Amino acid sequence: VQLQASGGGLVQAGGYLRVSCVASQRAGSRFVMAWFRQDPGKERNFVAAIKLNGGYTYYEESVKGRFTISGDNAKNTVYLQMNSLRPEDTAVYYCAASSSVIQSKLRNHAAYAYWGQGTQVTVSS
Repeated sequence: VQLQASGGGLVQAGGYLRVSCVASQRAGSRFVMAWFRQDPGKERNFVAAIKLNGGYTYYEESVKGRFTISGDNAKNTVYLQMNSLRPEDTAVYYCAASSSVIQSKLRNHAAYAYWGQGTQVTVSS
């Protein structure tokens, strides 16, 4: 499975951006796609995840109410709409996927087998 991320960019605080990720194929009926973000020299942290079958979504606490993850089953694509952006949201955002992930591991980057290239999101104050 190959993942291709797009979107990101530079925006002022309070603004919005959308990042997208297309998977070359879906590996299994319980395919999960997610977004993580990483600052230089720091760990890769969970942002949001979605189970494409059923549309169940999960969020990191600090982005709840501001970010929305959604998926297009037919296109094997996941979107992350980011509103009310803050300077602390600045990071490289990575798309990830796995054939299945148990719920307790959804926020663990080690649970994901497939990764896309990162896309930079910069929020200026």
